[in-house]
Order: sequence, then structure tokens, then C-alpha cells
Amino acid sequence: MSIKVKRFRAQPMTRLLEGRGETASLMRMARLIERAQSHLRDNLPPELASHLHVGGFRQGRLTLITDGAAWLTRLRYEQARLLDLLHELPGFEAVTGFTFKVRPVRPAQVPPRQVRHLTAKASDEISSCADDVDDPRLKSALQRLAAHAEASTPSNE
Repeated sequence: MSIKVKRFRAQPMTRLLEGRGETASLMRMARLIERAQSHLRDNLPPELASHLHVGGFRQGRLTLITDGAAWLTRLRYEQARLLDLLHELPGFEAVTGFTFKVRPVRPAQVPPRQVRHLTAKASDEISSCADDVDDPRLKSALQRLAAHAEASTPSNE
């Protein structure tokens, strides 16, 4: 039994994205979804448009995602008009309805900074330790630390 290595030739990106295969169909679907989202947002009131996201298209139903239940209720009232708007776009004649979902957007929280302060006395101790150290790398690191501490804390003299 022998194992033969298949050598695939590199293909240009345009062929991968616009040709046949999984990547091409995925890219076509992404473009269609983006077109639907921009068309719907352009024709909705601005306060509602900023809360609308198109999530996907499956079995004739377009998934609309919003970040709150109140916006979802408003979208339900606009359902017939949204369907008419979508039917204006080529490629969306087959849309028969919507699937609505609420996905709250939680902004990324930046962890609070933990600022540590050294007193002038601690800075003096680090400087005196640096004077007694023979290793040049450790000595310079201790001196930098002591200088940083002195610069960041107000002097209590």
C-alpha cells in the first residue's frame, strides 16, 4: 500500500470566491444578506434601522435580529411593508416571511485599571537595593522601577 500525495495548484481568489463550491456560495449569501440589510435600513425610520440586523435566509424565511423586545414589536408591525420592500430586490422574490429574534448586544467591558502607587519611602528602599546589586540588568531594572515610583507619587517632604 502506498500513499500518494496530491498536489493542489493554487487558485486565484476570484475563482474561489466567485466560482463554484462552498466558499463561493457562502460569499454570494453574504452579499445577498448585506444587500437586504442595507435596503431595509434605508427604508426604515432611523431610530428603528439602527437596531435591525439581517441574520440569514433559510427555507424562504429571512431572519431579522434586533437588540430588544420593543424593537422586535415595532418590526412585527412593519412586517407587511418589509416584505414588500424585499420583493423589490432581485433575488428576494422567494421570501415568504420572517423569523424574528432578539439578541441583546452587550458592549465589551474594559476591565478597570489597577493603578498601584509606591510611596517615596518604598522608592528609596528600591534605590538603595539597586545600589547594592552587582548584576547590571537587575540593577537597571530596579533603578527604572524606583524612578517610576518617584515620578508617579507626590512627595511628602
